[in-house]
Amino acid sequence: MRPKLPHRVNKEKRKTAGELSIKAASDTTRYDPLEVAHALTDDVYEQLCICAQRHLPIIAEDEFFVVVIVAGDPLLKNVQRHKYCALIHLPQPRPQQTVFLYNRHTNRFRRLWSMPDAKTMAVIDEMTYVAPEWQDTKRWVRSFYAKTFFEDIRHEHGIKHLSEKEFLDSHHDELVKAGGNKPSPGLADSFDFTKISAPLEKFNKIEDSGIALTD
Repeated sequence: MRPKLPHRVNKEKRKTAGELSIKAASDTTRYDPLEVAHALTDDVYEQLCICAQRHLPIIAEDEFFVVVIVAGDPLLKNVQRHKYCALIHLPQPRPQQTVFLYNRHTNRFRRLWSMPDAKTMAVIDEMTYVAPEWQDTKRWVRSFYAKTFFEDIRHEHGIKHLSEKEFLDSHHDELVKAGGNKPSPGLADSFDFTKISAPLEKFNKIEDSGIALTD
């Protein structure tokens, strides 16, 4: 059963990142941080459904992971993008990442963890006490730095999914067999220097033009 997408999917024409960036840069309004947070996550569920739906015919497992990563734009400094992907193994934890476990039979998403930016992660890890709403994040960050992340996540959510390394190790023989035959290297042709040789007149023109040739 495929996820039921909201009715407004693909109904409205989305503005480009450049248009939104210009609008945000020219806006001097002071916004409530809570309202901004709600706006940033407004279409996350919709995009999760789209990502899961696209991977249902590709991934045979009953459960797989949908990952959301917040990434900055190299050209538009005030733009942040949400990147979505699906994996059959536990994703490697990283800053600004949220991971959901999707079940095709129940058609439901289950959040496994959510990481803030790298600076916030370091600050939270050093803090002795955090507010109640940060307790989960504190636990995940502590596991991240303690290098016991996958063991703790499996224990917390009662799952047995493998990490990427564990998955590759356990399916090594299958992956090698599925990889096909290795291409045999052909004999290298001798290099024909006549293809790059130039008439002497061309070099004379370069010297006469006053262009200094440097190594």
